[in-house]
Amino acid sequence: MQFGGRRRKLNINPQTELYGHALQFYVQPPLENMSLSEFETFAVDRLKLLKTVETLGVSHVKLSEQYSKKLVSESKALSFPHRLENSLQDDKRTLSGPSEYEKRRKDHISHFILRLAYCQTEDLRRWFIQQEIDLFRFRFSTVTSQQKLEFLHRNNLQYDTISTEEKKSLHDKLISSSYSVSGITVEDQDFYKVPFQDALDLLRTRKVYLKAGYVYIPHQDIVTIVLNDFRTRLSKALALTARSLPAVHSDERLQPLLNHLSHAYVGQDYSIQKNVGKISLEQIDSLAGKSFPLCMRQLHQALRENHHLRHGGRMQYGLFLKGIGLSLEQALQFWRSEFIRGKVDADKFDKAYAYSIRHMFGKEGKRTDYTPYSCMKVILSNPPSQGDHHGCPFRHSDPELLKQKLQFYKVSPSGISQILELVKGMHYQVACQKYFELTHNIEDTNFSLSHPNQYFIESQKVLGGAKEIKRDMEASQGSQENAASRTSTTAREPAANTSKGLGESMEELDSFFQDE
Repeated sequence: MQFGGRRRKLNINPQTELYGHALQFYVQPPLENMSLSEFETFAVDRLKLLKTVETLGVSHVKLSEQYSKKLVSESKALSFPHRLENSLQDDKRTLSGPSEYEKRRKDHISHFILRLAYCQTEDLRRWFIQQEIDLFRFRFSTVTSQQKLEFLHRNNLQYDTISTEEKKSLHDKLISSSYSVSGITVEDQDFYKVPFQDALDLLRTRKVYLKAGYVYIPHQDIVTIVLNDFRTRLSKALALTARSLPAVHSDERLQPLLNHLSHAYVGQDYSIQKNVGKISLEQIDSLAGKSFPLCMRQLHQALRENHHLRHGGRMQYGLFLKGIGLSLEQALQFWRSEFIRGKVDADKFDKAYAYSIRHMFGKEGKRTDYTPYSCMKVILSNPPSQGDHHGCPFRHSDPELLKQKLQFYKVSPSGISQILELVKGMHYQVACQKYFELTHNIEDTNFSLSHPNQYFIESQKVLGGAKEIKRDMEASQGSQENAASRTSTTAREPAANTSKGLGESMEELDSFFQDE
């Protein structure tokens, strides 16, 4: 992989030298060969790490003990560097996992892979930069003072700590100009002497002492300078990478993978095979009010009120219901019973819609067994237009309309404010997770929300709904059997099924979802 935009050329060629320090500005791109499977694994693992960084950043105080503990745990689980004080000199591969060198190699390569995937739009670039900065901030906070100095010099940031004598001579000035410094702590911490033009943000807020063109920055504030430099480098690098995308996309092996990564869902598979028969049609209304995420709750409400959903809504809601346990027969019965209450009669439903539902379950056309949409797919693809009800309410709804919805669903005023603040910061999945906490009366979820079907499963765990569903199904089946035995002599109504006229040549799902 070749990338432009290196602000300063470093004389670092051997890989052992490249990975000699725990931190990186990712200036020099990787030049080695690697397999496509390793390429994909590295990319997906880093994406998981960055999504964890995003979730922790809005649910915990950054750099707090709990934040750090969870991020270290995730880094360790994904085989990324997590003990940054380690040296490569006595590095060994253990039986329990890769060596420190291998972890740093993975960190380096995976960053550049995601650059390719996330340089394509302004929104993707903004998200990627923010998560990389937060990850770097955490890592920078964990290394020793000596490692910080080595890193700064390694990247041509010639910021040196002042001597003890100079610190004593500026003792009073340093205390009066730095909020976080007292007479006791000034002796125990390092101060960096930095050209004032590199610390304009700190100067603007009057947090540092200025003398003869240099500012004196306490060690806990030097990260501000470093992060600004990292942001500038990464922003320029992404812009340059975007220009080289046509050449990258000419490689048929990489283009589908890179396009998928920016919308990728990296969580559990919520396909129908595991959950078929879990719920009955009679339970859907009750479950919608208790365990459906807001996106599915509004789709269900729109369907009940209008007895119809347009293409995007049928796809999003239909696959969600499939994922929580509706069988093909139940799905056909559910959609038919609702549509015929509106402007669609049974015959038109069977001709225009039944085939597409069977197609969704992999029983027609190309026999593709479609899986439920993830949060990323709902947020980033097929935005709703006027008359549509699909999409993510936190992403696609006007803030005032979203506020009204939350009020209607009896979310507290303080909870609504928290959700709207998250939406304002474009943390849509975290806003949905906050909605989960507020509607289930729990303070902190022990999962990172990334899928509507995950929301449903976690809700059922909290509410103890699995056992309740099973009991309700047994009762429902028992009543149906009794009713059948009482009416066994009654003539059955003919089944309405005229979908044969649709033809086997119709292969694509979307072509069967066209609205009248």
